[in-house]
Amino acid sequence: MAKDTVRYPDEVVDQIDELVEDGMFESKSEFYRFSAEYVLTLVDSDHDVKTFNFDEIKSELDISEADHAKALGTDGGTFFLDAVITVRKQGLRGNYEAAERFIDSHYEPTDQECIILEELLGTYRDGANSA
Repeated sequence: MAKDTVRYPDEVVDQIDELVEDGMFESKSEFYRFSAEYVLTLVDSDHDVKTFNFDEIKSELDISEADHAKALGTDGGTFFLDAVITVRKQGLRGNYEAAERFIDSHYEPTDQECIILEELLGTYRDGANSA
């Protein structure tokens, strides 16, 4: 097993110490191993967990699939799908200016995601103009 040194703010270490003292985790090492593996499962659905008792710890912490999904967001952790949903909703309602304001306030004009969202909005405008 590899060893890596990481520095944390004192306040974070104090909270971890409290969790260990309260018996939530057997040791700081267990906390750090579980935390790292848990985050890896959030960002990579194919991550192969190696931490001993991972599922047991997750169960004891009462992390439900709903909590897991909430931590990830609607689309698995990226803001883009939430943005698509917002632009679509505004486009369907004919609120084109609101959709434009949303896009402009969250993206740079040259961002690839911005261009895609503007194209999406354009499809709703074009649909309204041809109806």
